[in-house]
Amino acid sequence: MAVRETGQGGGDAAGYARGYAGAYTSGNAGARDGASAGGYRGGYPGGYTAGHTGGHAGAQEGASGGAHGGGCACGDCPHGAREGHRRAVAAFLRRRDEFAAGHGLPAAVAHSASASRQWVSEELAQSAELVAERGRAEGQAWLAGLWRRTAGAVWAGVVLLLLGQALTAVGAGWTAARTAGLAAALVVAGALTAASWFHRAKGGALAPLIGEDNRLSTSRTVAAVWVLFVAYSVLVLAGRLAAASRHEERDALISGLELARGAGVVTVLAVVCGIAVLVRRVVGLRVLGQRLQKVRADRPRAADLLTDDAGRGTFADIQYVVIGGVALVFAAVRLARRPDQLPDLPWGLAVVVLVSAATYLAGKYAEGGRPVILSVVRAREAGDLDAPIRTGDDIEIRGAGFVPPGAQGADRLARMVVRVGAVHVHVPLVPVPGGFRNPTDTLLTVPVPADVEPGRVEVQVVTAAGVETNRYAVDVTD
Repeated sequence: MAVRETGQGGGDAAGYARGYAGAYTSGNAGARDGASAGGYRGGYPGGYTAGHTGGHAGAQEGASGGAHGGGCACGDCPHGAREGHRRAVAAFLRRRDEFAAGHGLPAAVAHSASASRQWVSEELAQSAELVAERGRAEGQAWLAGLWRRTAGAVWAGVVLLLLGQALTAVGAGWTAARTAGLAAALVVAGALTAASWFHRAKGGALAPLIGEDNRLSTSRTVAAVWVLFVAYSVLVLAGRLAAASRHEERDALISGLELARGAGVVTVLAVVCGIAVLVRRVVGLRVLGQRLQKVRADRPRAADLLTDDAGRGTFADIQYVVIGGVALVFAAVRLARRPDQLPDLPWGLAVVVLVSAATYLAGKYAEGGRPVILSVVRAREAGDLDAPIRTGDDIEIRGAGFVPPGAQGADRLARMVVRVGAVHVHVPLVPVPGGFRNPTDTLLTVPVPADVEPGRVEVQVVTAAGVETNRYAVDVTD
């Protein structure tokens, strides 16, 4: 099974190749000429004669030759980091596919399969590191500009609330409840805008929702939405209480805050907040105990709320967000219909939310697991004779969990290491069109180095997340 290269920035490999191939053939002249002169024109025929560093230096110089080209990091060019990342991804994908087709190898290593594989792996690893650097730069630039977008979305919500109130007031008239609702929305929007400005370098108002792995946390997001809703509800009651002139009306508003009226909402709020705290603790302990592999993302995405670290949709997260969102909509309608008390969420619906939260927590306990080696055998090509493992031979390490979720990028795969006795062997990258044949999540192929002493040695895999597998003993003969 080949590991598909997704291009470090959330785009599909083929999508990048299709969308940005023109950036090299007919795009910015400075970027094209610089990349050709520094990297490809002198590197491909001559086998990267000037070295990978020189090629990348030329590519960077060419990319920045035009005004605000790829890699530009100036303050008035918000798209510079994104363009630089996309160009680096397109260049990497083109180079990988050329190696997969057998092109671009220097004559000095073309005669040896092992030397060619090692050379290609080193070249791809260095090129992938440039892609990773551009991806991190894009993530930081995107995060720094996120606070403006979050603040704009908050005030857009206030405008929509005002429009909705104005439309529903036609015929019924403007009421004190509508004024209190609008005033509460202004207070909440102002608080979120201030928080966004103070945390503008870390994602604005979304900063508390971003986990240690630089992804949006589902549990924190659900809890934060319920906290904001309850705070908004209390502010609506406070506004109505401030505007109330009669003693009976004030008493009715105060009684609307009694626990008997809002027991369902208070219970749900307590549970979702507790789940947010508990999940953080559970994940942290499982990572430290090497029972869960976590790889840091380039930047948070909205899809993180519904997917795992590899971008696949997960049932536990989806049902938690959907059921929590449905219950929140019901509570909002109840507040709109009866703005004189906390939303009286029915116990049946509250129990459904609690069951959903328990399912989400159970899913967090069940996910992950340590990588494991099941067997180690000598790699055999067609026509080879059966023989024991000797130094210089390739071995196949079969198991599970070698590639953590979110570590499918070439820069992550290049960090995988296999310990063969006392020798650390970096897992070579073997490209195929559209991805990599080695390493994969269930199979690794590495050579037995000549420094390994004959005899019984132990083999152990260290994944890109830094998690170690079990030790597996093999016999190496002379």
